[in-house]
Amino acid sequence: MAAPANDVLTTWAAAQPDALAVVEGEDRWTFAELDAQANRIAAVLVDLGLQPGDPVVWCGQNGIEVVAIVNATRKAGAVSVPLNYRLTPEEAAYVIDDSDAVVVLFDVEQAAQLADCPVRCPKVRHWVAYRSTATEVPSWASHLEALVADAPDDEVVPGPGPVGGSMIYTSGTTGKPKGALRRGGTNAETGAALVQLIGYEVGDVYLTTGPLYHSGPLGFMGIVQTMGGSVVLQRHFDAEGWLALVDRHRVTTTFSAPTPIRRVVDLPEEVRARYDYSSMQRMVANAAPWPFALKRRYVEAFGNTSLWEVYGSTELGVNTVLRPEDQMRKPGSCGRAAPLVDVALFAEDGTEVTETDRPGELYVRSRSAFDTYHKAEAKFEASKRGDWLTVGDIAYRDDEGFFYICDRKGDMIISGGMNVYPAEIEAVLVAHPAVADAAVFGVPSDEWGEVVHAVVTTRDDVGDDALTSFCREHLASYKLPRGYTRTAEIPRSASGKILKKDLRAAHGAAAGPAAP
Repeated sequence: MAAPANDVLTTWAAAQPDALAVVEGEDRWTFAELDAQANRIAAVLVDLGLQPGDPVVWCGQNGIEVVAIVNATRKAGAVSVPLNYRLTPEEAAYVIDDSDAVVVLFDVEQAAQLADCPVRCPKVRHWVAYRSTATEVPSWASHLEALVADAPDDEVVPGPGPVGGSMIYTSGTTGKPKGALRRGGTNAETGAALVQLIGYEVGDVYLTTGPLYHSGPLGFMGIVQTMGGSVVLQRHFDAEGWLALVDRHRVTTTFSAPTPIRRVVDLPEEVRARYDYSSMQRMVANAAPWPFALKRRYVEAFGNTSLWEVYGSTELGVNTVLRPEDQMRKPGSCGRAAPLVDVALFAEDGTEVTETDRPGELYVRSRSAFDTYHKAEAKFEASKRGDWLTVGDIAYRDDEGFFYICDRKGDMIISGGMNVYPAEIEAVLVAHPAVADAAVFGVPSDEWGEVVHAVVTTRDDVGDDALTSFCREHLASYKLPRGYTRTAEIPRSASGKILKKDLRAAHGAAAGPAAP
């Protein structure tokens, strides 16, 4: 078959077939090898009955197979749906069923997580395990490696139908995850402008410093692949191991939440001195805001020319950028508007906030914004103001046009780079027979940025350990409360809304910096 002219991996495989595309440990694939493997997986998907525009869920820790699968779903014209491998079986089943996926590809390590899903997700026609031998595959799944062995490595040309893309699930204030659907990928012109601003180059080497199911690590890996660069995979984060990979592969760029880099700079000086990490040219910070003290320590260790910070979201892409030269002089800022992205602040009455230092809800106008929430069009429409979109963040702007986020997505908690929504945890807590009412919010943590704290009103005596054990049955580990406070009554407004600001203030966790 003729190769699709616009497939980026196909293009690079033809231009530099022997160049290193991806490496995990001792496993190394050239661009030609990665392209061939992605083609085989795409052929398997089509042979399983996949039609253009069909959702395909994939679930697994960082691995060389994930990189091939991401490329294969694009080649097959599918909608790629990453699944957080840390979710509970109940949470995973909800996402899979809600996505309308027809095929689920999963690392065999996740078999226990997904064991109940075939019964709970009847729309899935095929469950396919990878990174395993045939004998390790559960009885309800097929074996990807066996299927790929018999598949051709010719390019798959998707038939007519809906355009593929991606759908990454992000929780809402109701606690139920929503699929942020983006058809056709990121806008090419907007993406190229960001690439030019940050200075990505052909031959960049990207190291994964976070799970690829997360839009940040996945998206910035995609930038480097689009530029013909190499990807280095670390399956399980280890601070010294991370430095060793930077040294060994002369890594030039990564994307990171604060927690991993904090662990790197926390290493004893004599440990860090064993490795040469001077190759790092573009450290993109976010997933959660980096504290200014961490930025200072990074600059002391890595120099003052490589640290970039972006503010954005799964739905809206990258909205603002803080350049290296502004990191130390603009503490707390997330930067100016990204290239070809319009950013505006609006007051509650709908008027645009043009004054400096006055908070307003941040709205974005960008060709790289998502298309809609899957099966939640009303929520998508509620996030719009004409052709502007918001995820509910409150911000202010200084006299140089730098933005500062002062309340993140309403009540959302960002712990170790993971988004945690209080309503989901509150719903679990009040399901406990001893809990009459509950309010959940984030409190500061040097290690994680924020951790979950719960204030509860109880009918009967119940210990913290019992509450945590109950929550663990329904929630992923990073969502579990790390502390509890008992109270006679949860403070609420006249309309019944929990007064989270009062609770945060009482626990030393005010929601972001106040505007000057």
